[in-house]
Amino acid sequence: MKVLITGATGLIGRELSELLLQNGVGINYLSTSKSKLRTEKNYKGFYWNPNTGEIDKNAFEEVEVIIHLAGASVSERWTKSYKEEIINSRVLSTRLLFQTLSKNQNQVRHIIAASAIGIYPSSYDKVYNEENKEVDDSFLGDVVLKWEEEVAQFKRLSLLVTKVRTGIVLAKEGGALQKMVQPIKFGLGAAFGTGKQYQSWIHNHDLASLYYFILLHKLEGIYNAVSPYPVTNNDFTVAIAKKVKAPYFMPNIPKFILKLMLGEMHEILLSSQNVSARKILGKGFQFQYASLDKALQNLL
Repeated sequence: MKVLITGATGLIGRELSELLLQNGVGINYLSTSKSKLRTEKNYKGFYWNPNTGEIDKNAFEEVEVIIHLAGASVSERWTKSYKEEIINSRVLSTRLLFQTLSKNQNQVRHIIAASAIGIYPSSYDKVYNEENKEVDDSFLGDVVLKWEEEVAQFKRLSLLVTKVRTGIVLAKEGGALQKMVQPIKFGLGAAFGTGKQYQSWIHNHDLASLYYFILLHKLEGIYNAVSPYPVTNNDFTVAIAKKVKAPYFMPNIPKFILKLMLGEMHEILLSSQNVSARKILGKGFQFQYASLDKALQNLL
């Protein structure tokens, strides 16, 4: 089998590519950076530029499944121009894939696209599953809604369509965990706001395994990619401090300070999403790092 991956050189893409190659899956990948293009056995890069509509159609040769991970990071300051980049990187890239498939002969039967739990409204007491139709009244909620609407277009091409709503991804190199660890190591760790907001997270290895599971079992529809055991922001911070053997005595960082430091982006740190993994568990998927303690033990 051969898959086409967008965002293959990113945090999740690297982990997933490694797993697929280990299991004999051939990979074509699209990159906006010509310097990242490589040609190896079972791993070949092709150039694209969603902003200009440029794409190397050879990338689709013999491809049966597209795994669409591309999208600008949301953890940079949200200036007006960067907010546009966050939306365009998701919408334009998805649209270019759709247009290319609809205009050219291909063997693609399934698209598995990244999405985010940021679509769910912030709540201290609700538990969200994939049937939830509410959309968070925020910039991130709007981003995910536009993103998923573009992905839904592939149903017009009679493809299986899967949306993977991902929580906070914990990884050894880069990502949210490394940003959280730095101040905590120096004894400056502190919860954000009330510290009671739920954070639904997933180990990068489990996330890659979940994509592979969806691929193997041809699952369609929406799936939450989160550990079965979300934690509050306070418990998260305490668990990291304990793991790196750092003192934990700082008072919580108030909302107004976060807003001063980060601007509108502070919403990410304060929103509360308690998200259920029951649907993917019901399909037989098993998490290797279901508990935060086990995940941190592996990563730290």
